[in-house]
Amino acid sequence: QVQLVESGGGLVQAGGSLRLSCAASGLTFSSYNMGWFRQAPGKEREIVAAISWSGTNTYYADSVKGRFTISRDNAKNTVYVQMNSLKPEDTAVYYCATDRARRGVLLGISAGAYDYWGQGTQVTVSS
Repeated sequence: QVQLVESGGGLVQAGGSLRLSCAASGLTFSSYNMGWFRQAPGKEREIVAAISWSGTNTYYADSVKGRFTISRDNAKNTVYVQMNSLKPEDTAVYYCATDRARRGVLLGISAGAYDYWGQGTQVTVSS
């Protein structure tokens, strides 16, 4: 079955950096667009960034544009998000997810476009 395992979360001071990883198994990873989402307490899950199956196209939420970078290594079945200049408002549980469509043309920006999800990793940014 499909498994997504996130890692790399933790506690960091404002202005610091973290790199999250998501290791995938049980699917042809290189055929699926991937997304990173986050959910803060009391808030809805929101898109952070997405990357196409080839790695050619990316999408970023306005709130993270210029600070976060999504990337993937299809040989390692892993997607990453490098998070720099972190702010307290970035505090959330971060999830990776696979697009529903194989070799999707468009990058999904809503949670409904994704079907398999990891368990999440906590990111806490202190002020």
